[in-house]
Amino acid sequence: MHIPTLAPDVLFEIGGFPITNTMINAWIALVIFLALGIFLRRRVSLRPGKVQNAIEFFLEKLFGYFDQVTGDRKKTLRFLPLVGSVFFFILLSNWLGLLPGTGSITWGGKMLLRPANTDLNLTVAMALVSVVASHLFGLFTVGFFTHLNKFVQIGTFIKSLRKGPIAIFTAIIELGVGILEIISEMAKVLSLSLRLFGNIFAGEVLMTVMSSLVGLIVPAPFMMLEVLVGLIQAGVFAMLTLVYLSVMTTAPHGEEH
Repeated sequence: MHIPTLAPDVLFEIGGFPITNTMINAWIALVIFLALGIFLRRRVSLRPGKVQNAIEFFLEKLFGYFDQVTGDRKKTLRFLPLVGSVFFFILLSNWLGLLPGTGSITWGGKMLLRPANTDLNLTVAMALVSVVASHLFGLFTVGFFTHLNKFVQIGTFIKSLRKGPIAIFTAIIELGVGILEIISEMAKVLSLSLRLFGNIFAGEVLMTVMSSLVGLIVPAPFMMLEVLVGLIQAGVFAMLTLVYLSVMTTAPHGEEH
């Protein structure tokens, strides 16, 4: 029984760049994602068939959920490419980890295939993309100084220095709160990445242990559970990304006045 380690296995190197087993699964997911996108794009027509009708029905339901978060259909359409891509990539990556051969096929004594999201490097990278994208959207939507004032109100702090001790004390408190807000933005990256990594890695270990201890039938309920966990984790990551985007592109209360 080969229990997965926290770090992915390096299979080989290309020009000194290490290629890990989680990268193989991520590339497979990207190729499938791209192929499905091209296939569905070519099937789009003014007279939709069954596949297009199903996709349009799914998108309408998805728009409804997105609208509840953004409160604006324009924002929903603006954020859909990023949030939708994140959701489907994570979902596909999670489900690919349940296919036969993942974790059992070896290459030089190492696992050839391993669920992509059991690599902390990948989950941290996706979390960074989500958080940084939310700030970039915020900068271009509400403006540089308005976005900056959500964290540190430099102008207000300087003006408070001329208004007496109480105003100075209040400004210091606000500055401290702003610093805590900046720290909380960094914590978003940790929470997003560790949540996804922890759940998928724990599921991989569970499936490895159960498959090694018992036969094919007993692990089936656990596999169905992992299908559900993969869907839930993809949804949580995508919806939190959508929340971050919506919050950062909303002007502070009273800013429009």
